Amino acid sequence: MARSLDGLVLAPVADQAPGQVGTRTRFTYHEKDGVIWAEYAGGDVVRGHLVGRREGDRLDFRYVQLKHDGTTSSGHCVSAVVELADGRVRLEETWKWESQAGSGTSVVEQIHESVEQVTEHVP
Repeated sequence: MARSLDGLVLAPVADQAPGQVGTRTRFTYHEKDGVIWAEYAGGDVVRGHLVGRREGDRLDFRYVQLKHDGTTSSGHCVSAVVELADGRVRLEETWKWESQAGSGTSVVEQIHESVEQVTEHVP
C-alpha cells in the first residue's frame, strides 16, 4: 500500500473543462483509520470538500464545490493511489458528476507546497 495521504498537497497535472478543477487547484488531503477527506480551492473553484474511504490503494469519495460564478456541484470519484519513483503520490481518478451531466478521468500529483500557502487562498 502507498503511504498515507495525510497532510499531502496535490494538484491536477492538466486542466479540465472550464468551471472545473485545474492546474491552479490545490487539494489538501487528510487520512485517519481508512477515512479520507480534503479541502480544495483554486482556479474556478472557490471552495471544495471531499470525503470518503480508503481501502488499500483505492479511494472512494464524494465531492462538492462552489465555483466563482456562484454555482455548486457535486459528484463521485474512485481513485487509485500510486507511489511515483521519486516518492511522491499520484491519484489516478475516474469521476462522475451527480448534480450535472459529465464524467471523465484525471490525474493529481503531490506537490511540495505547505498547507499555509494553500489556505491563504481559501476565503
